[in-house]
Amino acid sequence: MAVASSGSAYLLLDVAGTPCALPRAAVAEILPLPDLHNPPATGGWLAGFLNLGGAPVPVIDLATLLGLRPAASEPGLYAHLVLTRGEATAYLVDRVADLVSVPEAAIRPAEEAGTLNGCVAAEIVIGDRLVHALATESLLTAKERARVAALAQAAAERLAALPPTA
Repeated sequence: MAVASSGSAYLLLDVAGTPCALPRAAVAEILPLPDLHNPPATGGWLAGFLNLGGAPVPVIDLATLLGLRPAASEPGLYAHLVLTRGEATAYLVDRVADLVSVPEAAIRPAEEAGTLNGCVAAEIVIGDRLVHALATESLLTAKERARVAALAQAAAERLAALPPTA
């Protein structure tokens, strides 16, 4: 995935057949979909937790969160987790398609009132497609973030209570 030096870099995603993008600066890592820990409190758009070096990372099913697919759908063969930079959150997507450089002229700011919580920061033109550029900081409301943080803390406490493996 090569990116030219001019323009802004975006990670292109397939989210239930809808092309979306995340700014490259918001992405820390891309992982194949591992087995997730699913405590009873998860469900809906909270797909479970990824145990990343002993720390539970909440995994948000982006398609379910955005209302593009019903909850409890099985991830496809090419599903990926996109770990965000600085948030300790991962987004489950159907596929990470590419990393591209988008010229500034092809990026149009989106009106915050036109999306839930302002989660679409911009619309970018790539070839003949219009792609929604998502703002990771706006995908969840403050209440949703607080609930996910509380569940992550409970998962961390459960992990800490387990005896060390040999």
